[in-house]
Amino acid sequence: MVDITEISAIVAAAGVLVGVVFTVLQLRDLVRTRHTDLVMRLYSTWQSKEFSEATLKVWNLEFKDYNDFVKKYGPWYSETEVYIAFRMVCNFFDGIGILLIRRLVDIEIVASLFTKSVKTTWEKVRLLVEGGERQMGTTGLFGDFEYLYNELKKREQQQAGVKSG
Repeated sequence: MVDITEISAIVAAAGVLVGVVFTVLQLRDLVRTRHTDLVMRLYSTWQSKEFSEATLKVWNLEFKDYNDFVKKYGPWYSETEVYIAFRMVCNFFDGIGILLIRRLVDIEIVASLFTKSVKTTWEKVRLLVEGGERQMGTTGLFGDFEYLYNELKKREQQQAGVKSG
């Protein structure tokens, strides 16, 4: 027969278990909320007038290749408006790539908000990044931006496969 001491010990253990489960659920929700808040703050920057102007400046650049770009817009990493806009936009997306690599943002939210802009921008600047790497004798320039682009493309292809399957 079970006495009152055993029953109280079982109830206490059950209470601790319920408390632990509740805490874990609360922490998961808090992490998700913080990740969402971070992305929304990034989105706020992305929507700013200054960033919008920089993005449009980059999107409207006309060049055939890296050398043509340098002829038209000046030397790599100069302080021209074009390079300032280029760095602003690429650094922004590079930062999102870092957050994605470190799993500090959810790819679904990032994809919903930034896919078109990331694709348009990376496809526009890829030749410039590669040319800058050659000129500087380095690799990985804006590598986290490229990672973000590749992950969003991969996600898009996976979703296309699911829809057609």
